[in-house]
Amino acid sequence: TGFIEPHFFAGFSGGPKLVLPGIAGIDSIMRNHRPVHIAHPHATWGITGGNPLWEEITEAARLCPPQFSCHVSLNEEKRITGVFAGELFATHAAGCTFVKEHAMAPVKAPFDIVITSNSGHPLDRNLYQTVKGLSAAARIAAPGGSIIMTSACQDGLPETGGFASILEGFGSPVEARNALAERESALPDQWQVQILAQVLSEHDVFMYADGLSDDDLSRAWIKRSRSIEETLAGLMARYGPQARIGVLPEGPQVIPYMARGEK
Repeated sequence: TGFIEPHFFAGFSGGPKLVLPGIAGIDSIMRNHRPVHIAHPHATWGITGGNPLWEEITEAARLCPPQFSCHVSLNEEKRITGVFAGELFATHAAGCTFVKEHAMAPVKAPFDIVITSNSGHPLDRNLYQTVKGLSAAARIAAPGGSIIMTSACQDGLPETGGFASILEGFGSPVEARNALAERESALPDQWQVQILAQVLSEHDVFMYADGLSDDDLSRAWIKRSRSIEETLAGLMARYGPQARIGVLPEGPQVIPYMARGEK
């Protein structure tokens, strides 16, 4: 049984993911999450075909195929909007098609400024989780564009796990992106730092987050926003009166994508 929603590097949740990483050993999970997979342009929201992470997940599931699966899709009120039951791969594919239609939105052109959230509690508890919302916003931010993120982050970075310690090993997002992509094996939480570095290599990020100190933000190469209105006004002055502004109120709950090819 599972829940299907867009996933920020596997394409979609559910289906074969219930085998890998669901019941897989840690060595298999870390191999699947290795840097070369995370760095692949097709390892992103809503893409399964040509996504090396997804293809390996599918290969693992075919080694021990479930005889029956039942997946659901949900709306913002957590009510079931679709049930997809039967043979694993066919029903999950049907569910992904349905979810893409209802939980992903095409846009015709990228935006100079994207304003978003991480969809509130509990998804906004820390910066680690907030990377998902940043990743969604980056899909429609123009190269050199900026992202304004609102996220409480009451638990900070957090300091537990590998996320904070990996951040401290690099002086810039470009350095982190390049160095992590060259690693043959993954470190715990490395994938989240790698995706954050990918976003920050192309975009300025401003965060309105009471739970993050100035030192926390500096360690993550992020600028503080003390007022959304003031930050937006400053960015409008930078990009000019014709700047395109995109707003994603629900953060990673509705995933945008470029209507003509991927950004």
